[in-house]
Parts: sequence; C-alpha cells; structure tokens
Amino acid sequence: MSDQGATATPSSPPPAPTGPPPKVTSRGRAAAPTASSNVDAADIPEFEHFGTVGPRGLPPLTEYLDIWDVDMIKKPDEINKIDHHTALYHSDFLIVRRGQEFQVNITFDRTYKPAEDKFAVEFVIGSNPQYSKGTYIPVLPTKERQSSWEGRIINKSDNVITMGITPAANCIVGKYHMYVAVMTPFGIRRTRKDNSRDVYILFNPWAADDAVFLDDEEERKECVMNEMGIIYHGAFDDIAERDWNYGQFNYGVLDACLSVMDRSDMPINNRGDPIKVARQASAMLDSLDDNGVLVGNWTGEYTYGVAPTSWTGSTDILLSYASSKMPVCYAQCWVYAAVFNTFLRCLGIPSRVVTNYYSAHDNDGNLKTDIILDENGRVDRNRTKDSIWNYHCWNECYMTRPDLPPGFGGWQVVDATPQETSDGMYRCGPASVYAIKHGQLCFPFDAAFVFAEVNSDVVFYSRKKDGTMQPVKVNRSHVGRLVLTKTPGDVTRRDITSQYKFVEGQCSAEEQTVLEKAEEFGCKRDKSDLPVADIDLVLPKLEIRVGDDFELSLEFVNRSNQERTVNTYISGSVVYYTGVNKHEFLLRDPSVKISPNSSAKEVVMVQSKSYMKHLVEQANLHFIVTGKVKETGHVVSAMKVVTLHNPKLTVEVSGEGRVSEEMVATVRFTNPFSFNLENVYIRMEGPGLMPPQFKYYSLITAGSSLTWAEFFTPHRAGSTRVIATLDCPVLRQVYGQASITIKP
Repeated sequence: MSDQGATATPSSPPPAPTGPPPKVTSRGRAAAPTASSNVDAADIPEFEHFGTVGPRGLPPLTEYLDIWDVDMIKKPDEINKIDHHTALYHSDFLIVRRGQEFQVNITFDRTYKPAEDKFAVEFVIGSNPQYSKGTYIPVLPTKERQSSWEGRIINKSDNVITMGITPAANCIVGKYHMYVAVMTPFGIRRTRKDNSRDVYILFNPWAADDAVFLDDEEERKECVMNEMGIIYHGAFDDIAERDWNYGQFNYGVLDACLSVMDRSDMPINNRGDPIKVARQASAMLDSLDDNGVLVGNWTGEYTYGVAPTSWTGSTDILLSYASSKMPVCYAQCWVYAAVFNTFLRCLGIPSRVVTNYYSAHDNDGNLKTDIILDENGRVDRNRTKDSIWNYHCWNECYMTRPDLPPGFGGWQVVDATPQETSDGMYRCGPASVYAIKHGQLCFPFDAAFVFAEVNSDVVFYSRKKDGTMQPVKVNRSHVGRLVLTKTPGDVTRRDITSQYKFVEGQCSAEEQTVLEKAEEFGCKRDKSDLPVADIDLVLPKLEIRVGDDFELSLEFVNRSNQERTVNTYISGSVVYYTGVNKHEFLLRDPSVKISPNSSAKEVVMVQSKSYMKHLVEQANLHFIVTGKVKETGHVVSAMKVVTLHNPKLTVEVSGEGRVSEEMVATVRFTNPFSFNLENVYIRMEGPGLMPPQFKYYSLITAGSSLTWAEFFTPHRAGSTRVIATLDCPVLRQVYGQASITIKP
C-alpha cells in the first residue's frame, strides 16, 4: 500500500478582537511611568521606618515632637496672597508664586527645640515624586541643611512656629501636596494627606530670577492682573473693538488651565519652563490633532455650538472643557487668542492679545501673495487662490530665551489658531519678536511663518492666453499694515508695528539688511523692477451701516503732463474676514479719462439688495480696483475692505455700586431691519460682578425692541465693565458694554 501525502486543511483566521484596545503602559520600557498629570498624587506614607519593624510593631513615639495643626495662611486678606498678588483668585487654596517667600504656621505638641528636633516641610507633585526630578522637595528650617527650596523659621511663639518657604525660581508650576514630617530615631512620621493644604505655585513676573520676570509695573498690572481686555478687529482704516472677560481669577479657571496640560500628557517636570508650557498650550488650545480646547469654524454654520462672535469671555469655555473633557464649539482667531491669554495670565506668564491688520496667511515663508489678472487687467478669481486676512489675532508672552543668543528674549509670538503644522502639530511659537523684526528666521520657533504674516508682498500677475504670467505690480507695504494691542492701564489702543518691522517703503539700511538676512533663511521676495505708473488710484474711507445703500467714489490722480485713459475693472465681493471670497456682487468696467496734472472721479452706486443676502458674520465687503493705462500699458490697483457697522446693544447698570449690594444690569435692543430676527442669544457677564449669563429669544420682529434685566451682587471693589453680545444666524457681531466703579 502506497503512502499518500497529507492534505492541509485551510482554517479560518482567528476572530478579530472586540472591545476597547488595551491601554498601553510604560511597563518594560521605563522603570516608572512618566508623571504627566497634576491630578494624580502619590500615596506618601504617614510613617517611614528606618529599619525593619520589630516583633512588637512600632515603638511608642509619644516623647518625640508631634504636629497638631498646620495653618496655610491662605485667606485673600492675609499676607501670602497679598504679597504674591494672588488675592483675586477665587479659590479656597493657597496660591503663591515661585521665587518668593510665603509663610505657614505649624503648631507642635510642645515647644520646638532646634538643637534636638528635626522636621521638614515636604512638597510633592505628580504620581511619581522624585527629588532628582524636582517633584519631591523637602524644605528644612536650618541654613546648614537646605534643598532647592529655601526654608527659615521666621517666628516662634510657645508651640507655634512660622516657617518661611521660598520655592525655587525655576520650580515646576502646578498644584503641590504639602506635608510636615518629623524625624524620630525610628523613622519619619508626617501629617496625613489633607487636600486643604494643597499649594498652587505659579510663574512669578515680579521675581528677578524667574524666566518670566517683567521689570515694568504698569505692564505687569495689564498683562498679568487685568481681567478685562479689548480685542481689535474690523479693518485697517475702520478699527473696531470688542471687550472680553479673560476671567483668569474666576472659580475653577486655574484648575481648568492645569487640566489642559494634563490632557496633553505634558510631563510634570517640563512645567517649570515657560517656553515649553507656551508651546504645548499653543497646540492644546485647538482641537485639530489632540482634542484640545476649541473647535475652529469659519463656515458661518454654528448649529451645534456657540457662534464665535457670541462669546463674551473665556470662563465658560475653559470650565466646559475641564468638565466635559470634550472640545468646545466654536472659535475663530480672536477666541483662540483670548482663551490663550487667559491661560497664560492665569499661570503667571505676562501676555497680551495682538491684532495684525492685513495678515498674510499660509505663505510657507515665500513672502508672496499672488493676484492673477487677465490680459485686460481684470482679477481672475478662478486662479487667484491666495488670501489676506483682514486682521488676525495672536498672543505675545514675555519670557527669557536661554535657548537663543542674548537679546532675543522679551516678547514672544504664540498663536493657537490652527494654520500650519509646526513639528507635526498645529501650533505656532514662541517666536522672538526681536528675531522677526531683524530677519533672524533660523531661531525657533516658527519665526519665518510670523515674518511672512507681517512682511509678504502682494504681487499682481498678468496672465497671457498661452498661460504664461508676468508680474505687473508689486505692493510691498500692504501686508502687516498695522499691529495693535491694548495700552497698559488704559482703554486706548497701542501701535506696536515698529516692534515687528522697520518703516517700509523708504529703502532704509535697516530694512534692506532685514530683507537680506531673511533671504539667507529661505524667504524669497519678488525682485521685479517694474516701472511705476504715473496714475495714482485712491479709494475713500467709508463707514457704512448694514443694510445701507452707499456710493463708492474712486479718485484717479494724473501726475503726468499728458492726458491719460484708464480702462478700469471694479470688483466688489462679500468676503470672510480671512479674505476668502464668498460672492462677487459688483462688477463694473468704466473707462476713465484724466486731464494732465489733474484728477477725475468715478462714482459707483452700491445697493444693499445686491450684498445683503450674501453677507457673512463680520459683514465685510472687499473692493478690488485694477486698471491698465492705455497710453503706457502700466497697471494701477487699489484694494479696500469695508466693514459694515452693525446696530449696538445698550447696556445700563443701576444701583449704589457697592460690594455685596444688589444691582441691576439692563440690556436693550431694537431690531432696525425690515426682516425678523430668529433664534437670538444674548450673553452678559462682568469680572467681579456676575458670572456668564445668557437669554434666548425665539423671535424679534422687525422694528420691535427687547429689554433684559439681570440682578447681580458685586463681590469686589474697583473699576470694571458689564459686557453683552447679541447673536443670531443673520446678525452677528452685535455688542455693548457699560463701565462701572464698585466701592468697598
């Protein structure tokens, strides 16, 4: 009988696993997991025996020093919070700043004897505290024995001593658990874990050794302590202002800011470096690649969230994120910047919101924004893809830059609006403002991108029928026209353009040096040497209300001794504030004759019915006028953004204006339009006055009015404001405010 070969029987693959994937840990890779949560805490034993416990257990310890009580001196009117500028934080815990001494009172069971008794105040942070990592710090009362934090006995009275503790100026920022430990011959015994003794330690711009030290008291008051901000928007020649309650001292905001770093899995031992903290937070404020705080939305459709124009402050956003662990809907650039500002100020990093008018976007460092014209000089919208934001908001924070050469510290740009990835994540900065101004674009982080935002050229190209393109005009001063921030201690605006760039268009030695330096690092400009047209084109400044008809008057100025004829194209479009075109509602092509050394005007009537049904939330109309001079072939051009003005809310406050005495804030609004407003939300809040409130109205008919009165009780003296916004799908960016001074 012959052998037969065995036949392999095919089998089904094993079933796919079901359920959640297993949690990946550091086991086998590291001796202990990386501490990356300020919420997790180590279990510190109440007694650590020096040797093996005997058969009779622990020996009696009654004759050795024992701790009866620890007073954290944490009330707002007590020395710690006053000296550390933290009295405004609405918190039951002790909040202090690093690099500066704070005090605690310790009550023992008997009089403390320095020669015999040994004790330490211990601070731990994170789940795996280690002395070498700066996450376990014992503070000793004698000069002979000191750790990285200094300690001293300030006062002794009977059984009570006052201990002075100075955290290192570069220590980790976050929430520490505090213990008092007494040494005995048999081991160390310490106080039980008590959350009421937790200590929050923040950055300290008042301490010279801290990396965020800012030696300007007015700037510190504004960029650390001020809760009420002004954010600039609108157009370069028609600047609008929006009030914002940063609310960095509100209840729960500090914990929410720490939770942002926890959600990013940022190692605890990196949280003392403001460079790393600011860069990590820049990534975490947007949700694109890490489930961060805010979801960006520029579409105009906000059904499943709050419209960016509706927010009045940061508190609701941060508390919602901390409690839900889900990104908050929705944001645009000023919301990102405002919430980021709250985060930075809350942790003690001096910061401010900055607005750049005509901000180049997504240029990849090539310093060019291209506008394509056809052979006749008309804008080819199908081929013109680049856009310039009417304005863009980012943040500046103040810190040293030991990673850069001397002189590049100070104000640093950080931007949470997701535009481009940096090292694989949507984030930007910190980039030295000094480096940007001087073209030193090799320095981290993202200096080239910010440089392009304020220095790009607008290049007009003429496209021939064969597809070739030739530059016909270059505008080197349109982008980065104006950079604004709030003036410290005032409600006026401050022009800081000169901190970002030298005066443009004067071919100064400084400007030329900057451009040459930038080109060394890859930022190429258009160097076309184009003839200058002898015709100037001027567009007027316009202040128009939503729903108005208006005249657009173009002035052509002939600087030559000969008559000129300009074949002109006038284009008007509804655009998002990012410069992205939504709908072209106007197109005219007049031919204009100008006598020698004189001017001529061309007036175009713009009717509201042509633009109203296409308006988006910030009601921007963008006019581009291009023309070709018949006699010379030169191209002239001008661009104008017209921001239509919305109606205002009227906000009034009545009452005595005293702490703990009830007052009333009243919001009034009249619908001035011939159409109804539906699904209307009104929001109101005020720092030191009232938490965020909102009211919903399903319908406000044409011509009708509403009144909303809200009672509140001030809990803090000083000057402040009540701010309110109105928002609905067909009307955004409506707001009002009332200033008030609360007496003690």
